[in-house]
Amino acid sequence: MNILILGGGGREHALAWAVKQNPKCDRLIVAPGNAGIGAIADLAAIEPTDAAAVLACVEENAIDFVIIGPEAPLAAGVADALRAADILAFGPSAAAAKLEASKAFTKEVCDACGAPTAAWARFSDATTAKDYVRAQGAPIVVKADGLAAGKGVIVAMTLDEALAGIDEIFGGAFGAAGAEVVIEEFMAGEEASFFILSDGTDVLPVGTAQDHKRVGDGDTGPNTGGMGAYSPAPVLSAAIQEQVLSEIVRPTIAEMAARGTPFQGVLYAGLMIENGRARLVEYNVRFGDPECQVLMLRLGAQALDLLLACAEGRLAEVEAQWADDHALTVVMAAKGYPGAYVKGSEIRGLADLPEDSAHMVFHAGTVLKDGKVLATGGRVLNVTARGATLKEAQERAYAMVDRIDWPEGFCRRDIGWRAL
Repeated sequence: MNILILGGGGREHALAWAVKQNPKCDRLIVAPGNAGIGAIADLAAIEPTDAAAVLACVEENAIDFVIIGPEAPLAAGVADALRAADILAFGPSAAAAKLEASKAFTKEVCDACGAPTAAWARFSDATTAKDYVRAQGAPIVVKADGLAAGKGVIVAMTLDEALAGIDEIFGGAFGAAGAEVVIEEFMAGEEASFFILSDGTDVLPVGTAQDHKRVGDGDTGPNTGGMGAYSPAPVLSAAIQEQVLSEIVRPTIAEMAARGTPFQGVLYAGLMIENGRARLVEYNVRFGDPECQVLMLRLGAQALDLLLACAEGRLAEVEAQWADDHALTVVMAAKGYPGAYVKGSEIRGLADLPEDSAHMVFHAGTVLKDGKVLATGGRVLNVTARGATLKEAQERAYAMVDRIDWPEGFCRRDIGWRAL
């Protein structure tokens, strides 16, 4: 098969790496890709949200299957355009992608199907939002309703933080995503991520993970897009996974089908777990980043078979085969992230690192220029390793980090600390 993956981050490098292992893959193109992806696939300089450009690429290269990585092309309806042209695609329709594109929409779906989640309210102006927050008190959670690239969430431990968060969102800090604000009850507990494929009817769990959102060791400092992750998530026991499937995921899939917008793709359920039970924090409609990196290192070549079964509506025929092991990824970011950071610094030493089923550096924000790998983003590398234990995976990942020569970068040194 000729396969096209849309996106250019660490998630897409991990997807490309897994797909490339599968003998079904004859040719792999990634658009736009990055320096790391360019070493294993052809790159196409197109914008993933441009449906016309994607369709032209598909036609020119006789593409059989398109895997959509990030949320923006999904919300823009690229999956719809591909299906309308009879191209096999992995990823939900724009209507189904509202489960991520609008937090209020997800809350409405949860209310309709009885899925356990935090109490909530939505507001389109700062004054009434602030009145509500003052009445509720802190801690409380303030969210921009729309897509904010993994940001736009303020977990306010004080009333002043909540009021400032409302001003920040309505003040345009997150652009159009902040046209409305969703305010939620604060949920205590431990957070984890559960990934489930759905073909619109059936569901298939494909792994659990936990990530570290805050920039500093010990989960301190501002929130980021994720500074590292590990899989599996010990807190997501078999019993809790079954509770999530029966009370949250299957009812959501049934509700989406009943609305005439069946969900086909991967549903990333962000969960809060307390006293042996889970409640939904939020849905994403694509693999998490950096969670995808640890999932793909553990899934390997079978990932393509599972995504194909999902896209072809035959999930009931397949299941994920898991090795009894662990994977951990450490994000190396440009100094200053998640605030202002410098682009263009050179990263050395990558060519000397092992690349195998237990060691991979997935590129997130890089470009190859004059034979040099340069940093172009905030989160730049995902240094990823597998081991028989989480401790072994952690030791292998940090041993690789220590061999990378990039003075302009930094990482957390405690990824996995909760589980360890």
